[in-house]
Amino acid sequence: MKIDQVFKGIKRDELIKLTQELIRIPSVRRQDIGGEEKVAFFVARLLEEMGLDVVIEQVEPGSPNVIGILQGQGEGPCLMFECHTDVVTEGDRSEWKYDPFEGRLAGNRIYGRGACDTKGNLAAALKAVEAISRSGVPFKGRILLGILVDEEGLMRGVKHFIRNGWGNGVNAAIICEPVDNHLCITQKGAMRAELITTGKMSHGAMPLSGFNPIPPMTSILEKMKQLEMEEIERLGKDAFLGYPSITPTVLQAPMKGEPQLNVVPYQCRALLDIRTIPGQSHEALKKQLEDMVREEERSVCESLQSGPAKEIRESLEKGLSKGFSFQATFNIFEDRPWTKTSRDEPIVQAVSRAYQFITGEEPVYDGVPGATDGTFLTAWAGIPIVTLGAGKRMIPHQKDEWVSVDDLCLAAKIYAASALEFLARRA
Repeated sequence: MKIDQVFKGIKRDELIKLTQELIRIPSVRRQDIGGEEKVAFFVARLLEEMGLDVVIEQVEPGSPNVIGILQGQGEGPCLMFECHTDVVTEGDRSEWKYDPFEGRLAGNRIYGRGACDTKGNLAAALKAVEAISRSGVPFKGRILLGILVDEEGLMRGVKHFIRNGWGNGVNAAIICEPVDNHLCITQKGAMRAELITTGKMSHGAMPLSGFNPIPPMTSILEKMKQLEMEEIERLGKDAFLGYPSITPTVLQAPMKGEPQLNVVPYQCRALLDIRTIPGQSHEALKKQLEDMVREEERSVCESLQSGPAKEIRESLEKGLSKGFSFQATFNIFEDRPWTKTSRDEPIVQAVSRAYQFITGEEPVYDGVPGATDGTFLTAWAGIPIVTLGAGKRMIPHQKDEWVSVDDLCLAAKIYAASALEFLARRA
């Protein structure tokens, strides 16, 4: 069979070696530099050696996207494999069993930062496309490898990719992320928000000479927690994604400088990680959250005009405090819609058939608990996506990150078979 010719080109030892080589090029996106340049150029050279058409585009200094295209024989659809080159911080290296950038092979596991998320799957995609190219098996259309930067941050790589027109003509995409080699057809949306309450700095022994921004902050967060519970009750539990959530992850008071027990801070800041599921409107949720903030702001300002708070207001209006006005600001600085792909989509059908052919079993349908670059491929470019890749989903972003070699080999075969299946059925 033709597919057997392709599978022969996916060699276990070569896949291990490539994964190790990728891990050994540190590509943590640091604050002062991009960090992905070395690994991106390494991948670009590999793609050129494979005979692909290669384009390198700088997204930011030190952060280039790499696009590789394998042309088929004649006109046809385009299938994209999306991977990212950046990895999260390794943290304290002394806490690791093996050095995070050694790429140690121990038994059936490869250890290292990015082994699971997602340099192992990048290696699997590269080897799958290389095997197709070298097998000589004909196909129509083209395979596009999008090796993108900053997936772990603000996803600048995929946004740049789409803005530059690369999504035009892409008929479907496989997002190569660690999801236990499950066939994921949905993923949570995400909104990232900043909430700031502004009061007046004062001595902790004389709080009436200032205004504490912390109590209004806690009041707003309590209201947001109640909204979370209402959304859970309204929507229930998604079969693949679980429950929606509104989670404060950072709380700072003061925002700048050192905190001190006997000082009432000037400002209090919270960062919120908001995760949504199909059925939630981001616009409606955003308005509810903003209304809560405005309601608290009005309530605090009104309370300063009468009753027990009058003394606070009079205190604030003296001297340098004249004209004081409590403020609360809320800003959503990143909005990533949830995605859901129908099981009837050709890409879902193609991956399902490929999985069944290789394993003899039905795929496990699932969802991605976080956002991926596929979020924007769908939301901005209208590209149907599925997410599939080797690696236990609970392993990424931890110390002693690892990926199973057996799972990587399976992922590479699924990628190759899915590509040929999709391109053949769509041609």
